[in-house]
Amino acid sequence: MEISGSSAIVVGGTGGLGAATVRRLHAAGAKVVVADVADDKGKELEDELGIRYVHTDATSEESVQAAIEEAQSLGPLRISVDTHGGPASGGRLVGKDGSPLALDGFRTTIEFYLTAVFNVLRLSAAAIAKQEPLDEGSRGVIVNTASIAAYEGQIGQLPYAAAKGGVVGMTLVAARDLSPLGIRVVTIAPGTFNTPAYGKAAAQLEAHWSTQVPHPKRMGQSPEYGQLVQSIIENDYLNGEVIRLDGALRFPPK
Repeated sequence: MEISGSSAIVVGGTGGLGAATVRRLHAAGAKVVVADVADDKGKELEDELGIRYVHTDATSEESVQAAIEEAQSLGPLRISVDTHGGPASGGRLVGKDGSPLALDGFRTTIEFYLTAVFNVLRLSAAAIAKQEPLDEGSRGVIVNTASIAAYEGQIGQLPYAAAKGGVVGMTLVAARDLSPLGIRVVTIAPGTFNTPAYGKAAAQLEAHWSTQVPHPKRMGQSPEYGQLVQSIIENDYLNGEVIRLDGALRFPPK
């Protein structure tokens, strides 16, 4: 599928992975809408690249729909990428004091990291389905973000691992559901990525993980995520798959 001439929405587009994706798609000729809640960063990207920023709450139907409509006003919407984050709880299932892990924290994590992904998935799919078909009936592609924690979540990561496991589980089913409409669905499961969100702790994390990643011995870099997104979009035979992007890292128990 050609990126140039299409419009794209990147939810969570001001973060490390999202911003790298925005830059990659913009450079490839897409008309990009950044949908996020970080207004200052969103406006900076808007001013620098000439793309659109829309304040967007991924958990809200009305908010996501407004961002999609903005993307549709720029051209045929064929690309949706979701990299958004949010609050996440953690802790052992039963603490040292014998208390069970809080239910409210689990619900919040699921709301932001699974339910919100479903919200973006369903609304972007409905919008892409309205576009004119291209070669072989293709209308567009949706890229979601999971984590290798979906496969080997560490001790204390149960809510996050459950949410990301849900994103993995939706991938093939969504691809099958949307196949009559010519919409592909692919999920990226990143390992440890060094993004600006870590701030001053980034160097410490790099030193820790560089000894554990088989090759290359470093954390992932955001442009590598954006590069994979572009490859997924342009390769029409990638569908219903979860791609690990982790340097062959497998999380240890803790």
